[in-house]
Amino acid sequence: MELTHTRLLVDNYKECFLFYRDVLGFDVKSGDENSAAADLQFNHCTVELAERSLIAPTPDSLVASSPLGTVIFEVENTEAAYERLRHSVKFITSPTVQGGQGGKVAHFRDPAGTLIELNEAIAG
Repeated sequence: MELTHTRLLVDNYKECFLFYRDVLGFDVKSGDENSAAADLQFNHCTVELAERSLIAPTPDSLVASSPLGTVIFEVENTEAAYERLRHSVKFITSPTVQGGQGGKVAHFRDPAGTLIELNEAIAG
């Protein structure tokens, strides 16, 4: 079994497409801002954006209503990523060292409201 990608169902497809392509710097593998579905890739991470209306809700399908917790991107330097993005996104948290598994993180939301975490591994 292999995890191939993450699908984000959105109600504002074009805005999200432009956000992932232009703000976060994802490469477009398929689709465009007018296609209602696209595959975007950053390093080895593929995000499929799809207009929510493309996935028909049925009694047998939980996909259309499934919440997504957090999309986490590993970065080499959270402070540098924060500085690069802070004029383009509204951060919820500034770079902060977290407990548990450790790491320095910062959070913001994409235009559809998906929580995004920038995560820098800290040796220790």
